Amino acid sequence: MDEKVLNSVDEPLVLDNHLTMSLGPHVKSSESTRRIMLDVIIALTPAMIGAIYFFGLNAAMLIAISIASAVLFEAATQKFFKKDILIGDLSAVVTGLLLAFNLPANAPWWIAVFGAAFAIIVVKEFFGGIGSNFMNPALAARVALVSSWPVIMGTYIGPDGVTGATPMVLIKSGSVDLPSIGNMFIGNIGGSLGETSALLLLIGTAYLFIRKVIDWKIPFIYIGTTIVMLFILGVKPELLIYHLFGGGLILGAFFMATDYSSSPITPNGKILFGIGAGILTALMRVKGGMPEGVSYAILLMNVASPVIEKFTKPKVFGRVK
Repeated sequence: MDEKVLNSVDEPLVLDNHLTMSLGPHVKSSESTRRIMLDVIIALTPAMIGAIYFFGLNAAMLIAISIASAVLFEAATQKFFKKDILIGDLSAVVTGLLLAFNLPANAPWWIAVFGAAFAIIVVKEFFGGIGSNFMNPALAARVALVSSWPVIMGTYIGPDGVTGATPMVLIKSGSVDLPSIGNMFIGNIGGSLGETSALLLLIGTAYLFIRKVIDWKIPFIYIGTTIVMLFILGVKPELLIYHLFGGGLILGAFFMATDYSSSPITPNGKILFGIGAGILTALMRVKGGMPEGVSYAILLMNVASPVIEKFTKPKVFGRVK
């Protein structure tokens, strides 16, 4: 057999120019970016259908425009930078869908276009594309939209088409005229397109766990810490369920805080990320000037993720100082 052994231990051993032997570990998985993104899309589909059912055709238009814009901006940006066009991995579709879920049902169409441009071009592609973004693109776009057009992003309609306050706004104002827990759980309340129905989001979440797409640590620790901190900060026990179902906590915890690129990969890092996001969310809801805090809490923890990973990196087996 004609064998050629290369000098460096980091280089492979080539046998007969057909077989390649390289250093371990040799782990093969059937998972791919496209498969994972498809699972997320499937998980978000119940909430998407619910948003269209509750809020009507304008919701469907916003979702379609947001997804189409995200895909087009990604293809155009990658072509401009002379990179491979990777829209087939479906990550832009997920970003567009999550962005739409963060929009009010009565938002104008151009809000979705601007948000998609910011999410894809500025947050994702400018930092290297998928796997390189340091924060969740959809949440970053939402914050940019809230900062630029606070009235549009802060005006919500209910399923009846009437403008009204969300449960978080009502709680913040001290109102006792809150919707029923049943309506909140089903989604028959005002709010962003994808945050109103806890039931439909939890159905999608169950699918993600069955498919083993996400780990339990970040979302459950995030939600648990938020509830505990709200209680410590003096929120009445009977209002805790409203804080759980009435804002973007479930959507943010299970579908955004678990973003692979912008959250820690170490086990202890995930725990710290969830605790930090929960503390920040509770502080912003109770002590902050705005009724909601999920977006800002997750983004701040995204920025802290590299530091968290640095200090929670496990010991390498066999390494001696």
